[in-house]
Amino acid sequence: MKAKINILKLILSSSLFYFANSAMASEAPLVSIETHDSFFNSIKVHCGKAYQGQVTIDNAIGDSFANKDLIMHIRACSDEKLEIPFHVGDDASRTWIITKTGSGLSLKHDHRHRDGSHDESTMYGGHTNDAGWAEMQSFPADQYSKQLFVDTGIPQSAGNTWQMYIYPEKFTYRLIRQGREFRVDFDLTAPITPPVAPWGYSDE
Repeated sequence: MKAKINILKLILSSSLFYFANSAMASEAPLVSIETHDSFFNSIKVHCGKAYQGQVTIDNAIGDSFANKDLIMHIRACSDEKLEIPFHVGDDASRTWIITKTGSGLSLKHDHRHRDGSHDESTMYGGHTNDAGWAEMQSFPADQYSKQLFVDTGIPQSAGNTWQMYIYPEKFTYRLIRQGREFRVDFDLTAPITPPVAPWGYSDE
């Protein structure tokens, strides 16, 4: 009888140890550092607002953004993710997604067709590899993106680094690689009427 009681105690203590450790694991906080949080929150404070932009640098031949309204809309915000559609004229195919990953910040480009389906080239982007600054973060291309660029016939884009800057008066989106630079600046002092939902998303 005493042996059975000891076995039951052992089973009970093992179960309690398992559930206690499971609870501890599920409650682990999302790790971040101050500069990443400050950068993230400086954008988040604009949630729900939209801003007009203009191309300030583009050294590519031909300007696909010429004479088109450029609008960024900080459309959806949580404690871990920001969704920022980037409208180019009537093209609502682009949404920037910034996510806290626990090891830094991720930037992804969600590209859709008008019917909401994903473009062949979508969810490319990068991840911070250092602390950056509260006003600026860099996102070197991640391995998924490098492989995607090779597979889609633009291997030169494997060297991409995306940068975002946030100041009280201005937000900047910048792409750089060897021989290539593209930059759009948005005026944060003059909010405009938010556009409709980007392709693949809903206003509901």
